[in-house]
Amino acid sequence: METAVVKIKGMTCMGCVGSVTRVLQGIAGVKTVEVSLDKAQATLQYDAAATNPSQFKAAIEEAGYEAV
Repeated sequence: METAVVKIKGMTCMGCVGSVTRVLQGIAGVKTVEVSLDKAQATLQYDAAATNPSQFKAAIEEAGYEAV
């Protein structure tokens, strides 16, 4: 199990946190997702054989936020 931390710009409320959480949980291989509005980041535990951080960033950007 690997851990990734992705900084996110553009989240302004708990609705944004919910949206980002949902898109990240929908990625095959993601085991846990914790999105923090205060820290402006997502922390994920995932199976490296099934997914990778570039997929996380793409999903965040498709949801309308900026992954940095």
